Amino acid sequence: MTLNHMKIAIYGREFQPAVIPYVQQLFDFLAERNAELHIFDKFYHFLDGKGLCQSGFHTYSKHEQLTEDFDFMLSLGGDGTMLAAVSIVGNSGIPVAGINFGRLGFLASINKDDIERCLTEIMTGQYQIEKRVLLSVTSPDSPLFGAKHFALNDITVFKYDSSAMITVEAYLDGQFLNSYWSDGLIVATPTGSTAYSLSCGGPIITPGSNNFVVTPMSPHNLNVRPVVISGDSVLELKIDSRSERYLLTCDSRTKTLDTSIRLEIRRADFEINLIRLQGDEYFETLRNKLLWGLDARAY
Repeated sequence: MTLNHMKIAIYGREFQPAVIPYVQQLFDFLAERNAELHIFDKFYHFLDGKGLCQSGFHTYSKHEQLTEDFDFMLSLGGDGTMLAAVSIVGNSGIPVAGINFGRLGFLASINKDDIERCLTEIMTGQYQIEKRVLLSVTSPDSPLFGAKHFALNDITVFKYDSSAMITVEAYLDGQFLNSYWSDGLIVATPTGSTAYSLSCGGPIITPGSNNFVVTPMSPHNLNVRPVVISGDSVLELKIDSRSERYLLTCDSRTKTLDTSIRLEIRRADFEINLIRLQGDEYFETLRNKLLWGLDARAY
């Protein structure tokens, strides 16, 4: 990997005016190093309206345009933007790094005040690849999200409206697991175990674990607890609802489905390559972002 003439994909979404100087700094830094930038087209039009687009920028609009000759992708935003970037990267194998313009930043780990140092490390190959597994959701009854039926964080089923709970019958590798009478059910990867699942009482699962976690949302039976399952398992879900509809989410994508549509959730057949810089350690991130293990008596 050489410093000059790198081919870099840029993904982002609309941001607040306070972010503009950091984006300008990023583009100036990359322009000085003759990087070839390909910007997601919707983001390009937003940037153009802010006067941030420079001559020589290219655009892309879909996964198929991210060919293997890209050196890496930069996601500009928070973790939500990073999840959307992953849906575009798909199975291309392109390494992804996130510059955190949001608040928490588990996935988008580069601080906006440290752009130049971190990009120098990336462009000179001073990083490690951390492979993250994904979940895939399909149905024998209906197409769901087309080619984007995978999730880095979690797949959830949720009641359609604010009235009655739904009943989710879960089968693990063909064996009946449980009936969840609740607001919904989360199936999370190790990456997603620190997201929605954690807020609903699920455990933290470290990256690299060959496991997923099934976490009920506000279950009617309080003794129903989250369960960790093997990453080699297939989870089948059948949903019953008074409204005869339910919501399915796949990371940031949402679809309304009829209760006649069954779901099959399994590990996706590819992984995402996250860029991890030196000193960017998982447990340190947990301690800092979640105040994990903090003893309040010390304050």
